[in-house]
Amino acid sequence: MTGEQSPGLPRALPENDAEALFERAPCGYVLTTADGLITRVNETFLTWSGYRRSDLVGHLRFSDLLTAGGRIYNETHYVPMLRLRGNVEEIALDIVAADGRRLPALLSSVLEGPSDGEPEVIRTVIIGAAERRGYERELLRAKQRAEESEAQAAALARTLQQTLMPPAPPRVPGLEVDAVYRAAGEGDEVGGDFYDVFEVAEGDLVVVVGDVCGKGIDAAIVSAVARHTIRAAAVRHPELAQVLDTLNEVLVRHDTDRYCTLSLVRLRSSGGTWTATISSAGHPLPLLAREGVEPAELGQPGPLVGVEPDRTFSDSDVTLRPGDALVLYTDGVTEGRSGKDFFGSERLEAAVTAHSASASSLTSGILRDVLAFQAGTPRDDIVILAVRVPPPSGRGATGGPS
Repeated sequence: MTGEQSPGLPRALPENDAEALFERAPCGYVLTTADGLITRVNETFLTWSGYRRSDLVGHLRFSDLLTAGGRIYNETHYVPMLRLRGNVEEIALDIVAADGRRLPALLSSVLEGPSDGEPEVIRTVIIGAAERRGYERELLRAKQRAEESEAQAAALARTLQQTLMPPAPPRVPGLEVDAVYRAAGEGDEVGGDFYDVFEVAEGDLVVVVGDVCGKGIDAAIVSAVARHTIRAAAVRHPELAQVLDTLNEVLVRHDTDRYCTLSLVRLRSSGGTWTATISSAGHPLPLLAREGVEPAELGQPGPLVGVEPDRTFSDSDVTLRPGDALVLYTDGVTEGRSGKDFFGSERLEAAVTAHSASASSLTSGILRDVLAFQAGTPRDDIVILAVRVPPPSGRGATGGPS
């Protein structure tokens, strides 16, 4: 095969064609000595930068074409990397044009060692990057806009969520009422858990604990709809099953695919005795804490709200004795995890027994136990609400979030 072109290999360009390719390539070529003195440039670079060949060759060093910051980077990073590795690729620097303009560029260089008595030479390819730099800036602006939009949405969701939590449970003669809320993670995530406590009339109190599927602003909006619908329906309907039926109809028709679980309790006072009516919609049932007996669930499980129309809900009644307490909570309590282990119902019941001295000790104690179980970082939102009939020796009503 001596003297013949090897199959599959490109033929060498004639000298004139090779020179034309160098001069009019779609990128700039700059050749320098090892210390950076420019020895050759192509027409493409001259046209792009506005210099004359005689301005550069033998007169300027490559670093003279860079901005002040670029010269520092050239000395501290570019040249040392080139000498260490023999090549550098796609370094973004600005070339200073003949008229002072900054021309964004991507530089790639190779260092060729001495051969046949020739000195070292640095061959640099320069590609204009104005469009790429503009694209990168637009990407950065888009990222900033997205972050600002996300921050605004999060702030709006937090504002909405704050409206879902009463600033303080009402003070009701003959009852202790307390509630706590803890968001998932570091405490700054916006979820769908909420609670409400409101009086329909004197001696007629409604407490609500709910959990909307999902997180973020959509969940907060559905929580707001649920809370205000319950308040309005509780005035019109004496039975909680009717309240849940109304809410279900509203959420089914609402422009959302989010469902909701709820636990409702209506407490009515008659002759100094409190009767609690419980109704549930796919939510963990409330626990009754009574001295001398194990905590027990109250009420009957019911269907979710917001999934299908014409669902059937039921009410259950219980008379509360002095010292009795009802504990309502979301599944962030029982489903709190430590490794593969859940906090679970048994730990919850033990916490209810251990902290049943008052409504506030119930909420704060249970929350403390759940957080400790998860090393202080819950995976889901947590709501705990307690209503307690103080014993005769008690001081009466207390309230306020822990």
